[in-house]
Parts: sequence; structure tokens; C-alpha cells
Amino acid sequence: MTECSAYSTATVCAVIVSYQPDPTELRSLVDSVITRVGGVVLVDNASTGEWQQALGTALANRRGALLGQSRNIGLAAAQNIGIEWARARGYLQVLLLDQDSEPGEGMVESLLAALQSTNAVQPVAAVGPRFHDAREGHHAPFVRFGFPLNRKLWCDSAEQTVACDFLISSGALIPLAVFDRVGPMDAGLFIDNVDMEWSFRARAQGYELRGVCAATMHHRLGDARHSMPFGLGQVVVHGPPRLYYIMRNRIRLYRLPHTPGVWIAQDLPRVLVKLLLFGVLIGPRWRNLYCMLRGVLDGIRGRQGEAPVELLHKSRTDPSTNSGRTGHP
Repeated sequence: MTECSAYSTATVCAVIVSYQPDPTELRSLVDSVITRVGGVVLVDNASTGEWQQALGTALANRRGALLGQSRNIGLAAAQNIGIEWARARGYLQVLLLDQDSEPGEGMVESLLAALQSTNAVQPVAAVGPRFHDAREGHHAPFVRFGFPLNRKLWCDSAEQTVACDFLISSGALIPLAVFDRVGPMDAGLFIDNVDMEWSFRARAQGYELRGVCAATMHHRLGDARHSMPFGLGQVVVHGPPRLYYIMRNRIRLYRLPHTPGVWIAQDLPRVLVKLLLFGVLIGPRWRNLYCMLRGVLDGIRGRQGEAPVELLHKSRTDPSTNSGRTGHP
């Protein structure tokens, strides 16, 4: 990498993790982001199909690489591989992206400008954009944890940066030097709550997290939306194996010393709500309930890594099972 300013787009490496992606959508993302950053590394978790060779060649010709894995190692481990690839090539920041994310115009420049200005005042672990799910009528807010409910922080103007307690990994811009102190992503979580656990760890180390109102990104949360009865709105729906990770990894987070007590206090009732929603109201109810209760049990046991094979055999080709999609806290 050529010598340049510490806050130049040339110092940024985009790290994309994929698992059974839509090849056309993934190629569109790569073509879009590669013109906005210094380099792109795509870590693919043993996807099937014949698209890898063509995309790998295109990346190699444009300051990038496709690092195909022989098995599905999970989101966190794949992110760590991409981060180390960027470090070895002298990049100063990584931009984490999921396979279904669409960065808005000027997102990288806005994130870099916010990182530079906020770092001058307070050490910042990561900055992230506002994200918008096409199935929603508005951008998602940033979040401060509270009891009994989280506090939602909405942007009043594009000039704002918002101090928050949590950033989803997709769209997060993180200086590589921060990983030296905070550490890598927790590969034991495999997929769900990876970004939340890292956010907790960074905050415990004295870093801030900042939402950047001028930066926007389209991102899809969950597999679908389910309308609730009595006009209670919609709920994000995940498949049964994903519900396993959601439950298991929450138990793991409860036991970590850097997890905020206020988050644990307000999350415990949410676990009961999820058991009711997906075990009673939203199908496949019995499979949902089995996977969630198995997740709770395995969380208590301290199980890490990929879910048990018997929970995954019906969902091996479901991208939501092991892709980078994340959810709200």
C-alpha cells in the first residue's frame, strides 16, 4: 500500500464475509465498494457454486483477494481472517460488511471523517452508519442500553455523531490498532451477538462507539417479518438454527465480566418473550422451541462454535444460518 494520510480511503480495507450468497448481489457489492476503499478481501465460508473463481480473479486484479474456506468456520472467525489479511498489507482500518449490505454514497468518507474528528477528543473503537431495511419505513436508530427498555437515539441532522453502546458489525469502520487492545472477534460465538460482545469489550476498555448520521447503508435484518395480532406491529423472524445461536450466545454474554449489567437485566425478559413468540405463536413452533431450549442448555454448558449437526441438517444451504446478518440487542 502506498504511503498516504492515516484517514484516507486508501488506508481502508473492506472485509466481506459470505456464505451461500446470491452471486449477482455479491459481485455488485464488491464492484461498488472496491472503488471506495484501498482494497477488498472476501472471506467465503465454503459456499457451493461456480462463482468463486471469476470473482477471485477479479479481486486479485483490483487490490483484493478471495479467501475460500474449506468448511464453514462462522462469521467471527472469518472476520478475523480478513482483518489479519488487511493488517499484513499495511491497511490502517477495516470496514466490515455482510454479503447483503449496500453502502450508501459517501459512506466511507463520512465514517473516516467522523473517526478522525472524534478520535481527537476521545478514543473511539468504531464508527458505524445509520442502516435502513427496505421492509422498514425509516432508518434504524442507534441504541443506549437502559432498564426496562433501551433508549433509541434518532439522528436530527447529518452533522451528528451519536455516542452509543452497540454497533452492528456490517458497516463498522474499525482502526486495526484497536484490535491490539480490545482483541479479535469472539470465534466461539460463531455467528450471533458477535458484534454485541465486541462492542461490550471495547466499551469496557474505555473506548467510545459512534453512530455517524451522515453515513447510510442498506442492510437486511432477519429472514422475514411476521405481523403480530392486535396491531402490535411486526417481529423479525429467524430460522430455527439461528434461534439456537441467539439463545446460546445470550447465555454466554450473561457470564462475561464486560457485559453491562443493565443489558442483562433488560434482556432476560426478552428471552422469555422470544420463547413465547417463536415457541407458541410463530412456526415451525416445535422446532423453534427445541432449538431455543437446546441453545439455553448449551449456553449453560459453555458450548462454543458451530451448532450441533442435528440442528443444522435441514438448514445447510440457508444463508441466514451462518451469514453475517445480525440483529438488534
